[in-house]
Amino acid sequence: MSLGDKIGNKADDLGGKAKEAAGKVTGDDELRAEGQSDQAKAGLKDAVENVKDAVGDVADKVKNVLKKD
Repeated sequence: MSLGDKIGNKADDLGGKAKEAAGKVTGDDELRAEGQSDQAKAGLKDAVENVKDAVGDVADKVKNVLKKD
């Protein structure tokens, strides 16, 4: 995962937490739910990026093994 992706995902997560908190304080259930949704999306993006990184690492290892032969 690139640094930009990590920063963007963290910003989405923090923004979601802020929306959720604002929704709780103001009694706005829709805003609170939107904040929770933003946090979930950020977590999902992180998970996808981690899988992509893991697949890339495995592919690199396979390439290195094949080069040795």
